[in-house]
Amino acid sequence: MAYLHRRPSVRELPKLLCVKITLRILAIYHSFFVLGTYGKSRSFVGNFLITAKAFGLLEGGRGVVGAFIGTLGVLMFSFLINEESTSISLDERRNAFKYVIYFSSFIVAFVGVLVWRFMNITEDFNAKIVLEKISVKRVTEVLSLPSVLLLMLIVLCAYMGYKTTDVISLYANEVMRYNQVESAQIATFLLYARPAIALLIGLFFIQFNSTFLLVIGFVVTFCASLLFCTGIITNNSTGLFMISILALAIGVYGLRTLYFAVLEKGEIPLKATGTAVGLISIVGYAPDVFSGPVIGYLLEQYKGVEGYAYVFALLLSFSFIGFLASWKFHKLYGN
Repeated sequence: MAYLHRRPSVRELPKLLCVKITLRILAIYHSFFVLGTYGKSRSFVGNFLITAKAFGLLEGGRGVVGAFIGTLGVLMFSFLINEESTSISLDERRNAFKYVIYFSSFIVAFVGVLVWRFMNITEDFNAKIVLEKISVKRVTEVLSLPSVLLLMLIVLCAYMGYKTTDVISLYANEVMRYNQVESAQIATFLLYARPAIALLIGLFFIQFNSTFLLVIGFVVTFCASLLFCTGIITNNSTGLFMISILALAIGVYGLRTLYFAVLEKGEIPLKATGTAVGLISIVGYAPDVFSGPVIGYLLEQYKGVEGYAYVFALLLSFSFIGFLASWKFHKLYGN
Protein backbone atom coordinates (compact mmCIF):
# COMPACT_ATOMS: atom_id res chain seq x y z
CA MET A 1 0.00 0.00 0.00
CA ALA A 2 2.78 2.38 -0.97
CA TYR A 3 0.25 4.83 -2.41
CA LEU A 4 -0.77 5.74 1.14
CA HIS A 5 2.73 6.95 1.99
CA ARG A 6 2.98 9.80 -0.54
CA ARG A 7 3.16 13.40 0.74
CA PRO A 8 -0.31 15.04 0.88
CA SER A 9 -0.97 18.08 -1.29
CA VAL A 10 -1.84 21.49 0.17
CA ARG A 11 -5.52 20.96 -0.71
CA GLU A 12 -5.56 17.68 1.21
CA LEU A 13 -4.05 19.05 4.44
CA PRO A 14 -7.39 20.25 5.97
CA LYS A 15 -8.89 16.81 5.32
CA LEU A 16 -5.84 15.17 6.88
CA LEU A 17 -6.16 17.42 9.94
CA CYS A 18 -9.85 16.45 10.31
CA VAL A 19 -8.93 12.78 10.15
CA LYS A 20 -6.26 13.22 12.85
CA ILE A 21 -8.65 15.14 15.15
CA THR A 22 -11.37 12.51 14.65
CA LEU A 23 -8.96 9.67 15.46
CA ARG A 24 -7.76 11.45 18.63
CA ILE A 25 -11.36 11.93 19.81
CA LEU A 26 -12.14 8.27 19.11
CA ALA A 27 -9.01 7.22 21.02
CA ILE A 28 -10.02 9.23 24.09
CA TYR A 29 -13.60 7.92 23.89
CA HIS A 30 -12.34 4.36 23.54
CA SER A 31 -10.01 4.64 26.53
CA PHE A 32 -12.41 6.26 28.98
CA PHE A 33 -15.86 5.04 27.99
CA VAL A 34 -15.58 1.80 26.03
CA LEU A 35 -12.68 0.24 27.94
CA GLY A 36 -13.90 1.63 31.25
CA THR A 37 -17.31 0.03 30.82
CA TYR A 38 -15.63 -3.08 29.41
CA GLY A 39 -13.44 -3.46 32.48
CA LYS A 40 -16.27 -2.82 34.94
CA SER A 41 -18.57 -5.33 33.24
CA ARG A 42 -15.73 -7.84 33.44
CA SER A 43 -15.65 -7.27 37.19
CA PHE A 44 -19.35 -8.18 37.44
CA VAL A 45 -18.71 -11.41 35.54
CA GLY A 46 -15.79 -12.12 37.85
CA ASN A 47 -18.19 -12.40 40.75
CA PHE A 48 -19.85 -15.46 39.21
CA LEU A 49 -17.29 -17.15 36.98
CA ILE A 50 -13.59 -17.76 37.09
CA THR A 51 -12.28 -14.51 35.67
CA ALA A 52 -9.66 -15.97 33.36
CA LYS A 53 -12.29 -18.21 31.76
CA ALA A 54 -14.79 -15.37 31.34
CA PHE A 55 -12.22 -13.00 29.93
CA GLY A 56 -10.70 -15.68 27.70
CA LEU A 57 -14.09 -16.35 26.16
CA LEU A 58 -14.72 -12.62 25.87
CA GLU A 59 -11.38 -11.90 24.20
CA GLY A 60 -11.77 -14.96 21.98
CA GLY A 61 -15.19 -13.73 20.90
CA ARG A 62 -13.76 -10.29 20.15
CA GLY A 63 -11.04 -11.91 18.06
CA VAL A 64 -13.51 -14.03 16.10
CA VAL A 65 -15.77 -11.04 15.41
CA GLY A 66 -12.77 -8.90 14.47
CA ALA A 67 -11.40 -11.54 12.11
CA PHE A 68 -14.85 -12.06 10.55
CA ILE A 69 -15.49 -8.35 10.01
CA GLY A 70 -11.95 -7.86 8.70
CA THR A 71 -12.41 -10.71 6.24
CA LEU A 72 -15.74 -9.27 5.06
CA GLY A 73 -14.10 -5.87 4.63
CA VAL A 74 -11.32 -7.33 2.49
CA LEU A 75 -13.80 -9.29 0.37
CA MET A 76 -15.96 -6.20 -0.09
CA PHE A 77 -12.94 -4.11 -1.05
CA SER A 78 -11.69 -6.67 -3.57
CA PHE A 79 -15.20 -7.11 -5.02
CA LEU A 80 -15.68 -3.37 -5.53
CA ILE A 81 -12.28 -3.01 -7.18
CA ASN A 82 -12.56 -6.15 -9.29
CA GLU A 83 -9.17 -5.46 -10.89
CA GLU A 84 -5.49 -6.02 -10.23
CA SER A 85 -4.39 -3.62 -7.50
CA THR A 86 -1.57 -2.25 -9.66
CA SER A 87 -3.91 -1.12 -12.45
CA ILE A 88 -6.39 1.06 -10.54
CA SER A 89 -6.13 4.70 -9.55
CA LEU A 90 -6.03 6.17 -6.07
CA ASP A 91 -9.52 7.65 -6.54
CA GLU A 92 -10.91 4.21 -7.39
CA ARG A 93 -9.36 2.76 -4.28
CA ARG A 94 -10.74 5.57 -2.19
CA ASN A 95 -14.20 5.01 -3.61
CA ALA A 96 -14.06 1.30 -2.83
CA PHE A 97 -12.71 1.90 0.67
CA LYS A 98 -15.54 4.39 1.31
CA TYR A 99 -18.05 1.55 1.23
CA VAL A 100 -15.91 -0.50 3.61
CA ILE A 101 -16.08 2.41 6.07
CA TYR A 102 -19.85 2.63 5.58
CA PHE A 103 -20.10 -1.08 6.35
CA SER A 104 -17.96 -0.76 9.50
CA SER A 105 -19.98 2.26 10.66
CA PHE A 106 -23.22 0.33 10.23
CA ILE A 107 -21.85 -2.56 12.33
CA VAL A 108 -20.84 -0.15 15.12
CA ALA A 109 -24.24 1.60 15.06
CA PHE A 110 -26.04 -1.75 15.12
CA VAL A 111 -24.03 -2.88 18.15
CA GLY A 112 -24.88 0.42 19.85
CA VAL A 113 -28.59 -0.31 19.39
CA LEU A 114 -28.13 -3.80 20.84
CA VAL A 115 -26.31 -2.41 23.89
CA TRP A 116 -29.03 0.22 24.45
CA ARG A 117 -31.79 -2.37 24.09
CA PHE A 118 -30.43 -5.37 26.00
CA MET A 119 -27.82 -4.13 28.51
CA ASN A 120 -29.95 -1.89 30.71
CA ILE A 121 -29.56 -2.31 34.48
CA THR A 122 -31.89 -1.36 37.32
CA GLU A 123 -31.58 2.05 38.96
CA ASP A 124 -30.84 0.51 42.38
CA PHE A 125 -27.99 -1.57 41.01
CA ASN A 126 -26.74 1.39 39.00
CA ALA A 127 -26.55 3.52 42.15
CA LYS A 128 -24.27 0.98 43.81
CA ILE A 129 -21.67 0.85 41.07
CA VAL A 130 -21.70 4.20 39.25
CA LEU A 131 -20.01 7.35 40.49
CA GLU A 132 -22.02 10.56 40.22
CA LYS A 133 -18.93 12.30 38.92
CA ILE A 134 -15.21 11.71 38.47
CA SER A 135 -13.23 14.15 40.59
CA VAL A 136 -9.54 14.98 40.64
CA LYS A 137 -9.43 13.45 44.10
CA ARG A 138 -10.87 10.18 42.75
CA VAL A 139 -8.31 10.09 39.94
CA THR A 140 -5.51 10.77 42.43
CA GLU A 141 -6.75 7.98 44.69
CA VAL A 142 -6.84 5.54 41.79
CA LEU A 143 -3.34 6.54 40.68
CA SER A 144 -2.06 5.95 44.22
CA LEU A 145 -2.94 2.25 43.98
CA PRO A 146 0.21 0.17 43.26
CA SER A 147 -1.84 -2.28 41.18
CA VAL A 148 -2.95 0.49 38.80
CA LEU A 149 0.62 1.69 38.23
CA LEU A 150 1.85 -1.86 37.65
CA LEU A 151 -1.01 -2.60 35.25
CA MET A 152 -0.15 0.55 33.31
CA LEU A 153 3.33 -0.88 32.70
CA ILE A 154 2.01 -4.39 32.02
CA VAL A 155 -0.54 -3.26 29.44
CA LEU A 156 1.96 -0.86 27.83
CA CYS A 157 4.57 -3.60 27.38
CA ALA A 158 2.05 -6.24 26.29
CA TYR A 159 0.40 -3.91 23.79
CA MET A 160 3.77 -3.03 22.30
CA GLY A 161 4.09 -6.72 21.49
CA TYR A 162 0.66 -6.67 19.86
CA LYS A 163 1.65 -3.70 17.67
CA THR A 164 4.94 -5.34 16.72
CA THR A 165 3.15 -8.34 15.23
CA ASP A 166 2.12 -5.98 12.41
CA VAL A 167 5.62 -6.28 10.92
CA ILE A 168 5.63 -10.08 10.73
CA SER A 169 4.14 -10.18 7.23
CA LEU A 170 6.70 -7.57 6.13
CA TYR A 171 9.45 -9.71 7.66
CA ALA A 172 8.16 -12.70 5.71
CA ASN A 173 8.24 -10.71 2.48
CA GLU A 174 11.51 -8.80 2.85
CA VAL A 175 13.67 -11.21 4.86
CA MET A 176 12.21 -14.66 4.27
CA ARG A 177 11.62 -13.83 0.57
CA TYR A 178 7.99 -14.95 0.64
CA ASN A 179 5.80 -13.66 -2.14
CA GLN A 180 2.78 -11.40 -1.50
CA VAL A 181 0.35 -14.30 -1.23
CA GLU A 182 2.52 -16.24 1.22
CA SER A 183 3.10 -13.10 3.31
CA ALA A 184 -0.66 -12.48 3.40
CA GLN A 185 -1.15 -16.06 4.60
CA ILE A 186 1.17 -15.33 7.55
CA ALA A 187 -0.91 -12.24 8.40
CA THR A 188 -4.09 -14.33 8.15
CA PHE A 189 -2.62 -16.92 10.50
CA LEU A 190 -1.98 -14.21 13.11
CA LEU A 191 -5.47 -12.81 12.61
CA TYR A 192 -7.09 -16.12 13.53
CA ALA A 193 -4.47 -17.14 16.09
CA ARG A 194 -5.67 -14.39 18.46
CA PRO A 195 -9.16 -15.84 19.18
CA ALA A 196 -7.82 -19.41 19.20
CA ILE A 197 -5.20 -18.64 21.85
CA ALA A 198 -7.67 -16.58 23.92
CA LEU A 199 -10.19 -19.44 23.91
CA LEU A 200 -7.52 -22.01 24.81
CA ILE A 201 -6.41 -19.93 27.79
CA GLY A 202 -9.99 -19.33 28.88
CA LEU A 203 -11.09 -22.95 28.58
CA PHE A 204 -8.04 -25.02 29.50
CA PHE A 205 -5.72 -22.89 31.64
CA ILE A 206 -8.20 -21.46 34.14
CA GLN A 207 -6.84 -23.69 36.89
CA PHE A 208 -3.53 -21.81 36.85
CA ASN A 209 -2.88 -18.53 38.63
CA SER A 210 -3.68 -15.79 36.10
CA THR A 211 -1.03 -13.43 37.49
CA PHE A 212 1.63 -16.12 37.02
CA LEU A 213 0.40 -16.71 33.47
CA LEU A 214 1.14 -13.03 32.84
CA VAL A 215 4.74 -13.64 33.88
CA ILE A 216 4.98 -16.66 31.56
CA GLY A 217 3.50 -14.62 28.70
CA PHE A 218 6.25 -12.03 28.96
CA VAL A 219 8.91 -14.75 29.17
CA VAL A 220 7.61 -16.39 25.98
CA THR A 221 7.43 -13.00 24.20
CA PHE A 222 10.98 -12.22 25.36
CA CYS A 223 12.33 -15.51 24.00
CA ALA A 224 10.57 -15.09 20.65
CA SER A 225 11.85 -11.51 20.35
CA LEU A 226 15.35 -12.70 21.15
CA LEU A 227 15.27 -15.12 18.22
CA PHE A 228 14.23 -12.34 15.85
CA CYS A 229 16.59 -9.64 17.13
CA THR A 230 19.69 -11.86 16.87
CA GLY A 231 19.19 -11.99 13.09
CA ILE A 232 19.51 -15.77 12.90
CA ILE A 233 16.09 -16.13 11.25
CA THR A 234 16.76 -15.82 7.52
CA ASN A 235 15.30 -17.24 4.33
CA ASN A 236 17.29 -20.42 5.00
CA SER A 237 15.56 -21.10 8.33
CA THR A 238 11.88 -21.48 7.53
CA GLY A 239 11.24 -23.92 10.38
CA LEU A 240 12.76 -21.57 12.95
CA PHE A 241 10.71 -18.70 11.51
CA MET A 242 7.44 -20.62 11.92
CA ILE A 243 8.33 -21.67 15.47
CA SER A 244 9.23 -18.07 16.35
CA ILE A 245 6.01 -16.52 15.06
CA LEU A 246 3.99 -19.23 16.82
CA ALA A 247 5.79 -18.47 20.09
CA LEU A 248 5.33 -14.74 19.55
CA ALA A 249 1.61 -15.23 18.89
CA ILE A 250 1.20 -17.33 22.04
CA GLY A 251 3.02 -14.79 24.17
CA VAL A 252 1.45 -11.63 22.74
CA TYR A 253 -2.15 -12.85 22.38
CA GLY A 254 -1.97 -14.67 25.70
CA LEU A 255 -0.98 -11.42 27.40
CA ARG A 256 -3.78 -9.59 25.61
CA THR A 257 -6.23 -12.10 27.07
CA LEU A 258 -4.88 -11.82 30.60
CA TYR A 259 -3.87 -8.24 31.37
CA PHE A 260 -7.39 -7.07 32.25
CA ALA A 261 -8.41 -10.48 33.59
CA VAL A 262 -6.20 -9.83 36.65
CA LEU A 263 -7.82 -6.47 37.36
CA GLU A 264 -9.93 -7.62 40.30
CA LYS A 265 -6.87 -9.14 41.96
CA GLY A 266 -5.44 -5.63 42.26
CA GLU A 267 -7.85 -4.69 45.07
CA ILE A 268 -9.40 -1.85 43.08
CA PRO A 269 -12.80 -0.68 44.44
CA LEU A 270 -15.64 -1.61 42.10
CA LYS A 271 -16.83 1.98 41.74
CA ALA A 272 -13.32 3.02 40.67
CA THR A 273 -12.88 0.19 38.16
CA GLY A 274 -14.03 2.23 35.17
CA THR A 275 -11.73 5.13 36.10
CA ALA A 276 -8.85 2.73 36.67
CA VAL A 277 -9.31 1.03 33.30
CA GLY A 278 -9.50 4.41 31.56
CA LEU A 279 -6.27 5.62 33.17
CA ILE A 280 -4.52 2.30 32.54
CA SER A 281 -5.61 2.46 28.90
CA ILE A 282 -4.23 5.96 28.34
CA VAL A 283 -0.74 4.74 29.24
CA GLY A 284 -1.17 1.12 28.14
CA TYR A 285 -2.37 1.89 24.63
CA ALA A 286 0.24 4.62 24.03
CA PRO A 287 1.98 2.37 21.43
CA ASP A 288 -0.90 3.33 19.12
CA VAL A 289 0.77 6.77 19.05
CA PHE A 290 4.51 6.04 18.96
CA SER A 291 5.03 2.46 17.76
CA GLY A 292 4.27 3.19 14.09
CA PRO A 293 6.67 6.12 13.72
CA VAL A 294 9.42 4.39 15.72
CA ILE A 295 9.16 1.08 13.85
CA GLY A 296 8.92 2.92 10.52
CA TYR A 297 12.05 4.94 11.34
CA LEU A 298 14.05 1.84 12.28
CA LEU A 299 13.04 -0.04 9.14
CA GLU A 300 13.79 2.99 6.98
CA GLN A 301 17.20 3.71 8.52
CA TYR A 302 18.39 0.11 8.67
CA LYS A 303 17.57 -2.10 5.73
CA GLY A 304 16.83 -5.81 5.73
CA VAL A 305 17.52 -8.06 8.69
CA GLU A 306 19.31 -5.31 10.63
CA GLY A 307 16.25 -3.07 10.73
CA TYR A 308 14.01 -5.87 11.96
CA ALA A 309 16.65 -6.81 14.54
CA TYR A 310 16.37 -3.31 16.01
CA VAL A 311 12.55 -3.50 15.98
CA PHE A 312 12.57 -6.77 17.91
CA ALA A 313 15.31 -5.50 20.23
CA LEU A 314 12.83 -2.76 21.14
CA LEU A 315 10.20 -5.40 21.85
CA LEU A 316 12.79 -7.34 23.83
CA SER A 317 13.25 -4.33 26.12
CA PHE A 318 9.51 -3.88 26.60
CA SER A 319 9.12 -7.60 27.31
CA PHE A 320 11.78 -7.44 30.01
CA ILE A 321 10.14 -4.41 31.66
CA GLY A 322 6.77 -6.17 31.42
CA PHE A 323 8.27 -9.27 33.02
CA LEU A 324 9.53 -7.24 35.99
CA ALA A 325 6.17 -5.45 36.41
CA SER A 326 4.15 -8.67 36.11
CA TRP A 327 6.42 -10.47 38.57
CA LYS A 328 5.95 -7.64 41.08
CA PHE A 329 2.19 -7.76 40.52
CA HIS A 330 2.24 -11.54 41.03
CA LYS A 331 4.18 -11.23 44.29
CA LEU A 332 1.81 -8.56 45.63
CA TYR A 333 -1.55 -9.90 44.44
CA GLY A 334 -1.06 -13.42 43.13
CA ASN A 335 -2.28 -15.08 46.30
